[in-house]
This record gives sequence, C-alpha cells and structure tokens, in this order.
Amino acid sequence: MAIANPEGRTPAHESSSAAGRVAAREYEPTIGALVHDVLEDVSILIRKEIQLAKSEVTADAKKGGMGAAFFVVAGVFAFLGLIFLLHSFARTIAVWLPVWAGYLIVAVILFAGAAVAALIGKNQLSKVKGKPERTIVTSKETVEVVKKAAQG
Repeated sequence: MAIANPEGRTPAHESSSAAGRVAAREYEPTIGALVHDVLEDVSILIRKEIQLAKSEVTADAKKGGMGAAFFVVAGVFAFLGLIFLLHSFARTIAVWLPVWAGYLIVAVILFAGAAVAALIGKNQLSKVKGKPERTIVTSKETVEVVKKAAQG
C-alpha cells in the first residue's frame, strides 16, 4: 500500500506493487508546501521586525516626552514667574528707578530664565534618535541571509 502525502493523495510514481519500497521511503514535501513554508516564515519574520521597531520607537517616544515636559515646565515657570514676581520686583526696583524701568528689568530676567529652560528642553529632544537602529541592522542582516540562501 502506498503512503499518502499530507493532502491525502498517493504520488503517481508509487504503486501498490512497490509497497515495500514506498513504506520505507520518507515523505518529501512538494514545491507548493515548500513555498507555503517559506511564505509563512517570511510572514513571521516581518511581524517580529515590526514588533522590534515598535519597541524602539516607544523607547524614543518616552525620551521625547521628557524633552517636551521640560518645555511645559519652562512655560509654567515663565507664566507663574510673570504673575507672582513681576509686581514685587518691579516695585522694589522702582524705589531707585522709574516704575516702567522696574517692570522692564523684571520681565527681561524672567524671560531669560524661560530661555534657559527651553534650551534644556531642546537638548533633551535632540537626544531622541528618531529611527529604530536595531531594526534597521537586523533587517539588513536578514536580507543578506536570504540573498545568500537563494544563491547557494
């Protein structure tokens, strides 16, 4: 009796008279089965590459969030400083200078502080890579392996 392949069909070159030889022979996958396996492996590989890219981008987004948080802090400090300190410092300076000069000096000092905080935020944002380095490297390696496997 001939051994059927996974599709349930007996190959044409096998007959019931060659039952002894056929029983000893292992099943050899068809071209279609091999192509299916390759496509399935490529699909799994692509999914894994996408997962790696997502994890790298998520890590970079967290770093970017820290930089953005410093920009928010800079804005809050500038606003609160403007509200609470402007009057008191300006009035203190107004003891020696005109009132308008006191307000101007205080405003310049507060905006200089805001500029420093903004520079710190910019520095934090510049540390964000912006592209998934490991994913790019592994993708290039995968392409090279597939090329070598296809050639030989």
